[in-house]
Amino acid sequence: MAPLRLSVAIGDYDRNRPLIDGRIRIDGVDPVVMTLEPEEIFFRAFRHAEFDVCEMSLSSFTVKTSRGDCPYVGVPAFVSRAFRHTSIVVRTDRGIQGPADLKGKRIGLPEYQLTACVWARMILEEHGVKASDVTWVRGGIETPGRPEKIPLQLPPDIRVEVAPETQSLNALLAAGEIDGFLGPRTPSCFDQGHPQLRWLFEDPTAAAEDWFRRTRIFPIMHVIGVRRTIVEANPWLPAALLKAFEQSKAAALVRLSDTSATKVTLPFIEEQLAAARRLMGQDYWSYGVPANRHTLEAFLDAHHRQGLSARRVAVDELFPASTLEATVV
Repeated sequence: MAPLRLSVAIGDYDRNRPLIDGRIRIDGVDPVVMTLEPEEIFFRAFRHAEFDVCEMSLSSFTVKTSRGDCPYVGVPAFVSRAFRHTSIVVRTDRGIQGPADLKGKRIGLPEYQLTACVWARMILEEHGVKASDVTWVRGGIETPGRPEKIPLQLPPDIRVEVAPETQSLNALLAAGEIDGFLGPRTPSCFDQGHPQLRWLFEDPTAAAEDWFRRTRIFPIMHVIGVRRTIVEANPWLPAALLKAFEQSKAAALVRLSDTSATKVTLPFIEEQLAAARRLMGQDYWSYGVPANRHTLEAFLDAHHRQGLSARRVAVDELFPASTLEATVV
């Protein structure tokens, strides 16, 4: 039988590179690999289902799954994860001293449904700030006019305004027309050192480490999706993909651990790797459902509370049974 010729759209990360360059093969698949930015992959996948296999926003995937109209089946290879205490930027001239002061404020975000925004709002919930306590202003971070990639039906107590057609969130934040920003990338005015902007959490790394110690959650951002019609014809494919992504990540970690010639353009890599393992364990970037069920349950709870999923989706709805257990030799 000839291998399946499949388009594969993923980010150019160290954990994906052994798959991208062909060192790791997907059993039974002849891939056409495209390395694209997440925003482009997600827009093309959820608007037009262009790819056979692709990286997916966990939140958008959950929205579509809750409605029963998702064109993709999930694979629990969590190729993007990040703590989101660095995702919240505020003006220093609005009396915002801590999270509770965001109540009643106008906060910009690129899309209400973004996974990073779900996790950041979950952090705010711990401080008594519900999604309904804030007015959210949606728009492009640097370019005006960004839409939600999936139309949403939010509860009436969730207030989302659309930013002016001619203004980006970066421009609104710099001019003081919004009180803060929440999203996966910081606006350029913050990166350039605008004097009236700061992170909401004074030391985001310390706040994230404390959060992990208390919750044991390392937030999942992206999963892998495979076109549902292809899985129906080839039920072996999700497990083959999970195996390949696991092998690719393992190969990347071997290279990262080889400090004879550092593979990352950053000093103190071995110290940072050791610190991550002391805090989070040896398999700190785990794939698969068993090691991540707690994190997925927390996300799905928050997703539903924030009005994004009309019903509370179950973890096992996201992934086929063949990926819920690992092969043991």
